Amino acid sequence: MNRTKSLPFDRTNHSAATAAPWRPGSLMGVALVAGLLLSGCKSQEVADEPPTVTVQVGAAEKQPIQRKVIADAVLYPRDQAAIVPKIVAPIKKFYVDRGSRVKAGQLLAELENQDLTGAHLKSQGGYQQAQATYDMEVQKVGQDAKLAKQTLDSQQKLYDSRQVLYKEGAISAKDVEDANVALTQARNAYELAQKQFDLKVAEGQVNSAKGDLVIADAQVSYTKIVSPIDGVVTDRPNYAGETPAAGAPLITIMDLSQVVARVHISQLDASRLKAGDEASISVPGLATPLKAKVTLVSPALDPNSTTVEVWAQAANPGGRVKPGVSGRVTMIGETVPHAIVAPLSALLTDTDGVTSMIVLDTDNKPHKKKVKVGIRDAGDVQITDGLQGGERVVTVGAFELDKMDDMSKAVIQVQAPKMPEEEEDQ
Repeated sequence: MNRTKSLPFDRTNHSAATAAPWRPGSLMGVALVAGLLLSGCKSQEVADEPPTVTVQVGAAEKQPIQRKVIADAVLYPRDQAAIVPKIVAPIKKFYVDRGSRVKAGQLLAELENQDLTGAHLKSQGGYQQAQATYDMEVQKVGQDAKLAKQTLDSQQKLYDSRQVLYKEGAISAKDVEDANVALTQARNAYELAQKQFDLKVAEGQVNSAKGDLVIADAQVSYTKIVSPIDGVVTDRPNYAGETPAAGAPLITIMDLSQVVARVHISQLDASRLKAGDEASISVPGLATPLKAKVTLVSPALDPNSTTVEVWAQAANPGGRVKPGVSGRVTMIGETVPHAIVAPLSALLTDTDGVTSMIVLDTDNKPHKKKVKVGIRDAGDVQITDGLQGGERVVTVGAFELDKMDDMSKAVIQVQAPKMPEEEEDQ
């Protein structure tokens, strides 16, 4: 009977043979479970950690704010006269040059006027002759009227006396009738003398001659070119002896003591301005703007541009600003001396038009507040409702905070605003 030979039992080998296949799997499972647990803990820690937002803030302060209207302008002199001669004649003499300062009424130039002077003398003689004739006629008619009146009075006395004598029977009726006829003739002569005293024909001749003299005076005066304003000669294109073209300016005078900036703005902006409002004019090359005042707000629209023309006038000492230069005019339509003013960059506007700002409390916790705005001036805005003076508003980072579901959980890091030099370096 064959028996299988039994092998001796090796506990060590058995243990190794049976345990070796399971050790790696066991370690990997433990590691995987541990990793998942650690990952879950870390995820929970990350989820629970509040977000950090870096912001910059500005202050809502009580201070004045102004409603400004700013527009580009072209500058003109306060007054200007381009003098065009009323007659065409050669230039006899100039009394001023370009750059000469002149006064109103000052003689600037003369044109040749010999022919006009002769015509003036002739007209003057005609007027004097007509006047003399008129005076003689007045004298003659006056004498005739006086003589006729004396004759009338004499005949009236004669007639009256004969009527008395006739009643007394001293004279006949025929004598009374003769006196009555003579009285009637004297009365008719006096009335005719009175009608002749109406010297309308003679007066008409005198007035006609006087009109000719006035025209001749005007023609001669046109040869003397005088300045209508105080100012400076800015143009004198001709020389003595030349004949200026008809309709061309002989001399141009400008009053440069003041400059007028003319701008065209919208109807809405124009409605906020009135004559007398403060303004300033900035001109290239001048470090300091010129102080000005609004002098005109046109009552009508420009039919082509549908804008309103507004003038702002400023002193121009030394004539530093040249007419025709472009500038920028800032006009102040309204000033609120005590307003809550905040940085415009802090303003948030929702899709429905509601405006708000993010405010930081003393613990740097952000809160969203609805605000109502008024005047906007450059980088500032007036808050008419919703803020108090001294509150801090977020200027940079407000948009990120506004997108959060709960901004109160955010950790706020307030960053100092960058200086202009730092921004240029970047």
